[in-house]
Amino acid sequence: MGKVVMYGSVSVDGFIADENDQPGPLFDWLTSGEVPLDDSGVLKVSQASHDYTRAYWSEIGVTIAGRHVFDITDGWDGKPPAGIDHVVVVTHRPAPEGGDPEAPFHFVNGIEAAMAQAQELAGDRTVEVAAGNVGGQMLAAGLVDEVRMDVVPVVLGSGKPYFGPVNAQHLLEDPETLQSNRVLHLRYQVRRQPI
Repeated sequence: MGKVVMYGSVSVDGFIADENDQPGPLFDWLTSGEVPLDDSGVLKVSQASHDYTRAYWSEIGVTIAGRHVFDITDGWDGKPPAGIDHVVVVTHRPAPEGGDPEAPFHFVNGIEAAMAQAQELAGDRTVEVAAGNVGGQMLAAGLVDEVRMDVVPVVLGSGKPYFGPVNAQHLLEDPETLQSNRVLHLRYQVRRQPI
C-alpha cells in the first residue's frame, strides 16, 4: 500500500478558496515561471517547482475528492487533473447522469469506503486526498500519512479552510520546505500517536 497525502494550494491564512469557491491567486504560481509543467503549455513554473511537483505527480495513483469539488470543476471534463489515473469521489448522491461511462471516476459513500477503493486502485502508488472537508475528515480519522501545502503569498481573509471542519489537535513532524516563485512548498509527516 502506498502512502496517503493530503494536498492543496493554500493562502497564508489557511484557505483553499474564497466563500464563493474561487481560488483567486492561489494557482498563480502555476504560471509564474518558464518551465512547462505539463503538455498543455499553460502551466509554467520555476525549475524548483517543476522538479518538486513533477516528482510528486508521478507518485500519485488515485486522487480522492469530495462531490462539491467534482461538481464545481464540472468533473474536469472527464479527465482527471495532472494525469491522474483515477479519481474517487466521496458523495452521498449517485453519479451524475450523462457522464462518460469510460471516465475513471468512482463515486463512493463515506471516507472509509473511499479510502479502501482508492488504495485498491492505487496499489503501491500514493493516494492523494484533496484538501478541504474530505481531507480534514480523513486526517481526523487517522487515514493521512503526510500533509503537503503549496503556500501562496496572499491573505484571503475568509473562505474554505484547508483542513475543513477539523476541530481537534493533530501533531505534525517538522516541515520539509522548498521556496520557489510565488509559492512555498511544505511537506509534513503526520505524527502517529503511540498506542
